[in-house]
Amino acid sequence: MTKKKYRHQQQRPFPIVPVALGLFLIGFALLALVKPNTENNVANTGVVPYAVEYAAPELSLQNINGATESLADYREHVVLVNNWATWCPPCKAEMPTLAAYYNEHQAEGFTIIAIEAGDPVEPVAEFAQTYNLKFPVWLDPNGASLKAFGNGSLPNSYVIDRSGTVRYAWTGEINKAMLEKYVTPLLAE
Repeated sequence: MTKKKYRHQQQRPFPIVPVALGLFLIGFALLALVKPNTENNVANTGVVPYAVEYAAPELSLQNINGATESLADYREHVVLVNNWATWCPPCKAEMPTLAAYYNEHQAEGFTIIAIEAGDPVEPVAEFAQTYNLKFPVWLDPNGASLKAFGNGSLPNSYVIDRSGTVRYAWTGEINKAMLEKYVTPLLAE
């Protein structure tokens, strides 16, 4: 009777390895089917600005050529104020995009004021030359712009319309699709 009991307990083992492998392959196939096509979504990704509405701050700083400029000097223009730093990776990454957008739209009354947060004139001027920046580059050794806009994160950007009203605010790297979607319509106003 002992032998019979032993034989009764001995059953075929459950085929766990083939079942697990089958489930894995089914899961992988489903993932491949529902995975979004990122190639078509690349242009639509990026930091989205938030809409704001307040008067542009009174801000005057020295540019890399030694002249003092003010935001008020740019009334009648659509202005993108970009607070950045030479050591900031996302700031460096967005600069070619900003330069290209400026070059395409400056004739429409658009300008960028790039305000460098703290470095001396030599490295900032070298950066501007390296990136072939044709828009105004201001120096902000004491963080006046960061305080005026109330944002210490870099990069951060603000779009000011022709009437002097801040309309959009970004924190983080801007891409061309976001500039076209939010800034270009303001150029037509």
